[in-house]
Amino acid sequence: MATTTKIIAIGNSAGIILPREILDRLKVEKGDPVYLSEVAGSVQISPYDEEFAAKMEVADRVLRRYRDAFKKLAE
Repeated sequence: MATTTKIIAIGNSAGIILPREILDRLKVEKGDPVYLSEVAGSVQISPYDEEFAAKMEVADRVLRRYRDAFKKLAE
């Protein structure tokens, strides 16, 4: 489903208003944290998952620690 919304001013920042249908589909409400991911030149919004966040933190540490090895493997 594609829908349009506008970027609005919120103090010195900017924000968007998500339609109720999107909030319901994501199972989030006002004030809930969400992930914003850049995917192929667009932004993906997904619900925050504490367990997933912890796993991603570990993955990030591993990627940083073995950065050189991963670069070599990518060649």
